[in-house]
Amino acid sequence: MVVDVTQKGVYSSYTPREYATGNHEPCKLRGTMLKRNPFGHVLALLFLVFTPLAQADVLDDILDKRTIRVGVAEFVPWTIKTKSGELIGFEIDVARKIASDMGVKPEFKVYEWDKIIPALQQGEIDIIAGGMAITPHKALQVNFTQPIATSGISIATNTNKTKGINSLRHLDDERVIIAVVADTLAYSVANTFFGNATIKVFADSSLAEKEILEDRAHAYLASVPEVNFLALKNKNTVDVPMAEPIMASSEGLAVKKGEQQLLNFLNSWVVANQTDKWLEVTHNYWFNTMDWVEDMRN
Repeated sequence: MVVDVTQKGVYSSYTPREYATGNHEPCKLRGTMLKRNPFGHVLALLFLVFTPLAQADVLDDILDKRTIRVGVAEFVPWTIKTKSGELIGFEIDVARKIASDMGVKPEFKVYEWDKIIPALQQGEIDIIAGGMAITPHKALQVNFTQPIATSGISIATNTNKTKGINSLRHLDDERVIIAVVADTLAYSVANTFFGNATIKVFADSSLAEKEILEDRAHAYLASVPEVNFLALKNKNTVDVPMAEPIMASSEGLAVKKGEQQLLNFLNSWVVANQTDKWLEVTHNYWFNTMDWVEDMRN
């Protein structure tokens, strides 16, 4: 039996043969005369067939233009700008490998962190590769791939300004100044764990780091690798008092909501590069060694 919807709220049923041959008559149902409208059916079918084709995925544009536009933000060791202006880092290696496997070239665009999601939503970039923590809040704004790395949020302290502080709860004081970068997981953690402290928010990591290095802040909340590297570079000024992160996190690549074909490709890429250990080896190089530090000076 085939159901023919010819008028809102009114239904008429025919056998498949009657429907195919058009050998059926209008009938009355609940006192309403049903009328055939073949032209309406044709339009409906054309809409169903051709509408998905009109909504081309950004993956097609990437392959056609042979370029993938990658949004990044400067956070050690995800994305680092060397003295010569070259970009290096874990996410830079990831983006270059993705581009190579697609047969296209990567085009990097550097943003302040709070501007990177709007850039994706407005079509300025195709993906975000910036160590973005996968959170429910951000999942309302972007579509995440499967995790490509795990990390967490830790705290770096100014050794001079925190001499009398011997526990995290003592940092939760209005006299304590904590620096964070806007719209990061660290910002959320700071407000959750240090609600009584004075939270100073900055557009990028370099500005936030200056606060602690120049004795204007007691502490800086950021990713585990970032605070560890900051302490390593500034042993006389900065300390990392905690062996474990305050909060663990998983990071993924992000695409604009609705870009399912690109998301499918990236998820397949993540699985393949986890299986052959490329992601593990690359992550270990950037997060568990300091072999790359010399490259920063070039």
